[in-house]
Amino acid sequence: MARYLDVHPINPQERLMRQSAEMLADGGLIAYPTDSGYALGCALGNAQGRERIISIRRLDDRHHFTLMCADFAQMGQYVDMSNATFRALKAATPGAYTFILRATPEVPRKLAHAKKHTVGVRISPDVLVQSLLREVGEPILSSTLILPGEDDPMTDGWLVKEELDHVVDAVIDTGECGREPTTVVDLSSGEAEVVRVGAGDPSPFEA
Repeated sequence: MARYLDVHPINPQERLMRQSAEMLADGGLIAYPTDSGYALGCALGNAQGRERIISIRRLDDRHHFTLMCADFAQMGQYVDMSNATFRALKAATPGAYTFILRATPEVPRKLAHAKKHTVGVRISPDVLVQSLLREVGEPILSSTLILPGEDDPMTDGWLVKEELDHVVDAVIDTGECGREPTTVVDLSSGEAEVVRVGAGDPSPFEA
């Protein structure tokens, strides 16, 4: 049965953030709210956690996992960015975007796309996400919590707990969270390709 953590949306309790970070460090899989719906998250080196996400979402090998990062300094350790790409990302983040970029050797091989060696990255402005990342001290391997057969992410903590009670280790709830998934932009080739239009304005990345 998943633990249910009722977290204040503006001032997340340090005790609960610490407990969440400890669960991740111990190999746990959590469901946590972001500005673009719920996400499933585990520690970077947690191969079993990755497999659990794949099982819950029924993903194939074309799926790009996302590294939820605290800031640009952290992001820069895990993806390669040209000067132009850096400027484009700097102007758009934190925000409702996920960017696909070439992974650096810091990214565990199994986390990058098998053929392209790319990975998704994002910086969320969400208070809960930022508090959790500060406690964890590294990116969280994440995937938007869109259940098989659905088009939109889950957004209600209690419903997440009911649906995934026996397949995740904890559900963090801050009340109302974002409902629209991120806009996904592939910059891995050096040219911007909008893969999915979501909450972020795609126009800066469209030719």
